[in-house]
Amino acid sequence: MPETGSAAPLSAAAGGARRVVAEHAERADLDRGLDPQAVRALTEAGFARHFVPQRFGGAAGGFTDFVGAVAEVSQGCAAAGWCASLFASHARMAAYLPADGQKEIWQDGPDALISAGFVPGGTARPAAGGWTLSGSWNFVSGVDHADWALLSAWEPGPGEKRLRFFAVPRHDWTVQDTWFTVGLRGTGSRTAVLDEVFVPGGRTLDQAVLLTGTAPETPPARCHAVPLRLVNGLTMVTPALGAATGALHAWTRWIGQKTEVLMGRTVQAAEKASVQSALARSSAAVDAARLVIGRIAADADTGAGAGATPRSHRDFAVVAETLVEAVDRLQRESGARGQAQGSAVERAWRDVHAAASHAALQFDSNAAVYARHAFAQHLTDTKEEAPHGRTRRG
Repeated sequence: MPETGSAAPLSAAAGGARRVVAEHAERADLDRGLDPQAVRALTEAGFARHFVPQRFGGAAGGFTDFVGAVAEVSQGCAAAGWCASLFASHARMAAYLPADGQKEIWQDGPDALISAGFVPGGTARPAAGGWTLSGSWNFVSGVDHADWALLSAWEPGPGEKRLRFFAVPRHDWTVQDTWFTVGLRGTGSRTAVLDEVFVPGGRTLDQAVLLTGTAPETPPARCHAVPLRLVNGLTMVTPALGAATGALHAWTRWIGQKTEVLMGRTVQAAEKASVQSALARSSAAVDAARLVIGRIAADADTGAGAGATPRSHRDFAVVAETLVEAVDRLQRESGARGQAQGSAVERAWRDVHAAASHAALQFDSNAAVYARHAFAQHLTDTKEEAPHGRTRRG
């Protein structure tokens, strides 16, 4: 099996980063972007270098460590956890660039911050030695702090459309302030704009390379031999897990001290059956989500079989719905005070809903991926159990 990085676990530094980002969480929500101190804490914790190849000083780390650290940071600030998750995941994508492109990105060290525009928003034209890129790319999280951006565009020409990613340095784009949203405000997911920017061929890669998990290094580290579709949902659902966990802890502390007047007498809110039910159901939902996410990460770390990818699609979508239901339940039991803007529960409630709305976590499309695999597998198993074309009857 290919080696995994031997650097100190990312999760070992996540607690310190969580405390820093939590101090700036309310301000990030109001400013619609992270404070530079929060970004520095994420970088110093090792998120940017976690999946970077070891030859550039990176950790080439594992997914179990990754999800634990992202969930930890997201308890303090979901927006910071979202950006930490993306900075790490985009560096893993950059490891699939040709060798020249990798050297350029990490020539000054493994902590380059990389944002990405996954939705093709511009055009790419072939040029001598590379491509010319123009247009605008929306929803580029952390773009104000990024050193590089990976931007997608369709290759021109007849036949089947092919998606390509282009690595662009910070000086080649401008930022439009387009990020006005209900949740995950602090991610600063604004728009990157390019005007006739030349991108050499060494700084581009075909999406097919990501989908198959065929990194150019030989042999690849374990984290670079994982197909994108197995782990892509982890990037979005893990910050939601952390946000829901943080909301649960904050809500439990708050409601455990709250009193209410019912029928002329003062009672502890914690004595109400509805409160106890909300605590039990939401805490169980968060625990179940953590276990399922942990299994996906373990599959990626150990090289699970082909069935792990369609199952992960099902699990991403189910976990997203489960976490939304968990924070909804807490919010309903918080009463009018729970609607106050800026509280930890209210902000997490908005952030979890925003994360769960991501295209990668939509239930119907993910359920279809799993169902096609499950039905095909069932038919295969049936044929193997019933030789000569006959089916068994129970």
